[in-house]
Amino acid sequence: MADPYDLVVIGAGPGGYVAAIRAAQLGMKVACVEKRPTLGGTCLNIGCIPSKALLHSSELYHLAQHRFAKHGIRVSNVEIDVPAMLARKDEVVKGLTGGIVGLFKKNKIEPVYGTATLATPTSVKVKKSDGGEVTLDAKHILLATGSAPIALPFLPFDGKVVVSSTEALSFGKVPNHLIIVGGGYIGLELGSVWKRLGAKVTVIEFLSRIVPLADVEIGAVLLKSLTKQGLEFQLETKVTGAKVVGDKATLTAETKDGKTLTYEADRVLVAVGRKAYTEELGLDAVGIKYDARTGKVATDDHFRTNVPSISAIGDLIDGPMLAHKAEEEGSAVAEILAGKPGHVNYETVPSVIYTWPEMASVGITEEQAKERGIDYRVGKFPFLANGRAKAMDESEGLVKILADAKTDRVLGVHIIGPRASDMIAEAVTTMEFAGSAEDIARICHAHPTLSEAVKEAAMAVDKRAIHF
Repeated sequence: MADPYDLVVIGAGPGGYVAAIRAAQLGMKVACVEKRPTLGGTCLNIGCIPSKALLHSSELYHLAQHRFAKHGIRVSNVEIDVPAMLARKDEVVKGLTGGIVGLFKKNKIEPVYGTATLATPTSVKVKKSDGGEVTLDAKHILLATGSAPIALPFLPFDGKVVVSSTEALSFGKVPNHLIIVGGGYIGLELGSVWKRLGAKVTVIEFLSRIVPLADVEIGAVLLKSLTKQGLEFQLETKVTGAKVVGDKATLTAETKDGKTLTYEADRVLVAVGRKAYTEELGLDAVGIKYDARTGKVATDDHFRTNVPSISAIGDLIDGPMLAHKAEEEGSAVAEILAGKPGHVNYETVPSVIYTWPEMASVGITEEQAKERGIDYRVGKFPFLANGRAKAMDESEGLVKILADAKTDRVLGVHIIGPRASDMIAEAVTTMEFAGSAEDIARICHAHPTLSEAVKEAAMAVDKRAIHF
């Protein structure tokens, strides 16, 4: 019998493949099981990467149609080639997933393609994609199987009319009317794509606001912006029924005040959340504790389940379902197994919504500060007063910084505006080093840059912003 692997990872998404690579760097013998024919998990194949490719392509199309003329660039008869756009998206995905194959080879990690089931606390049975079965013995097993879209009982996915985010990345043509059930980031991003390309987009949200976990003020700015762009929102409304006939869907919904609404659409995107993916994993067989409703696996501070030889990370465990959170956990697990102090600071995990303008945040919201009874100060600065934003004709949005009133330590940073996804990194770094608003304010920021808005917001905490 061959020597067991030091680590067998189940799932080759951002958490799993990063864990595998880090473990290999630390001298471990590693295998990684993946049921898809390509590595990279949901994120690279049908999530983060393809959606950003489409967002960028659709943004360019929108700019050519509506904004180029303001810059003195005259174009006419601009057309959209959806198949070409999708082909480019697929090429981006192919390049990145192929890159992970190269990283596995470089780090001597064995990829095993097939469906994995826990056989014992130290072995994994794999039904191989090319036929047959193989059992992998391991000193330690890491579960990194990610999550899957949640379906509504009365609105099941059919992959054609009623779809998940997966199918919404590959519509063969622009829908006439796309209804999105759910006002979270997935629906808003994909809704932005198809709205820019010409679809009528209606978002139906049960709650009183979109992006419910965001800072209320920042979320309200996003709602106003998307409404201005032409997306239609029906808030405080519950979808109560649906009927699909041919290539059309009829939805009924009920408002907070009891009014019944009826919608017809040729595509319905159900984006009400995701559930941890544990199908065929065999958790019960080895006695792993998990929540039957959410699928979340219970772990300790070192990511170990109640079965000491098995750990779990990413969407399988508590915390935000974000690729970068899973990556950090993957590295931490590998380092802990190697006897090093692996750690993830969940207080500084940033979140981003890649609409335009982008929305990014880290730390607590103003509402959370109030709920916790924290004495805080707020500094804000609008991009309207930022030189680079004005030069770019991208002056929508603001930077908002929350700081402790006594210590000035940064508690949270919320940005809605151009390239917010990149600018949030400065806030994360500051918070990781327990920095203050004064620290940001005293740092020399290049001029003219968008990041100067972060500096000015930090100065505004002390009521001394210069340019507003």
